[in-house]
Amino acid sequence: QVQLVESGGGLVQPGGSLSLSCAASGSIFSIDVMSWYRQAPGKQRELVATITSGGRTNYADSVKGRFTISRDNAKNTAYLQMNSLQPEDTAVYYCNAFSRSGRNSWGQGTQVTVSS
Repeated sequence: QVQLVESGGGLVQPGGSLSLSCAASGSIFSIDVMSWYRQAPGKQRELVATITSGGRTNYADSVKGRFTISRDNAKNTAYLQMNSLQPEDTAVYYCNAFSRSGRNSWGQGTQVTVSS
């Protein structure tokens, strides 16, 4: 059983930066992959970035070169550094943890709004 809590969302102007955090608790040693997803109004939830327990990363084409996913295993926390933000990045961002047992855990989400 894993619990996830996101933080760091807010309002930022186009071209600005924002950093999100995802704190995990519970059965933390069972976590294999941590991911960030986002869902904009009227659209389906999409995968933004993933990071394995060994530090291997993958990114959606739309965020490559602008976003960076990382994790601190000692703090049981994953991060998403977002740079050069654009209005199309506006969405609710969700943290996900995939456990070696096959279970998925989700946070409640944090709102990111990019607007002038």
